[in-house]
Amino acid sequence: MKEEIKYKSYSIRLVTLIGIALVILGLVSGGFITYTKLAKKDDVIEIATEGENATEEAVQSFSRVASVSSRGGEERANVEIENIGEIIEEEKIEEDPIIEVVPETNYISIDEVTIDRDMDLTETTGLSKEDFVELISEVKQDTSGFFEENAETIYDLCQEYELNEIFFCGLISAESGWTIAQNHRNTYNYISLMSGGKLIQYSSVEEGLQVAAQKLHDNYLTLGGKFYYGNTLSAVKTKFCPASSTWVDLVYGRMSQIVA
Repeated sequence: MKEEIKYKSYSIRLVTLIGIALVILGLVSGGFITYTKLAKKDDVIEIATEGENATEEAVQSFSRVASVSSRGGEERANVEIENIGEIIEEEKIEEDPIIEVVPETNYISIDEVTIDRDMDLTETTGLSKEDFVELISEVKQDTSGFFEENAETIYDLCQEYELNEIFFCGLISAESGWTIAQNHRNTYNYISLMSGGKLIQYSSVEEGLQVAAQKLHDNYLTLGGKFYYGNTLSAVKTKFCPASSTWVDLVYGRMSQIVA
């Protein structure tokens, strides 16, 4: 009887010890593993943590991933904003083309043109090219048609060299005649520019008119010019035709025929 009780007591102890051993073995060798799954868009990040640090490590890992994701999203957002700004700026440039502003010129009418003996020969009439051509086309004394034919060239040269258009035509008429004398036609020399007692030869109508306008501007009507004595007819006569006592009246008379 005592042996049976003793046997049972040993059996209970053995079972208890085995149970305790199994529990300890399970805790020591098995532990537990917690898997935390973090989702970033379409990719799944798996983080394995053990024991008591599972939750803390998972939270730290999640924070790192979230921080990277947040920075990346912010950078992408900034880049997109910059790109949008560039696109808007490009569209703005395309929509706002540069417009050249042409200063408005106020011309006078033909009936407003006036002349006098002491007028400033460096001031143009104030006519438009079209009105000047019309004015010259109505000059009855231009029997050869030379002035009407070259009116546009004369106008352009007078704008370039600051010459009164009526004076320039009056001087050509005074020196070459309304019909343009043959020797002036042959040399294309219309205001009697001389060298060695002879008319200087030019190669074309355009060159003859251009040189005439340039010489008047540079030598006779510009302060510092070698024949400059002022901007009036009498001042130009001083060196242009010093021996004549009728030159001023002749030139002014031809000018008057243009604006009659």
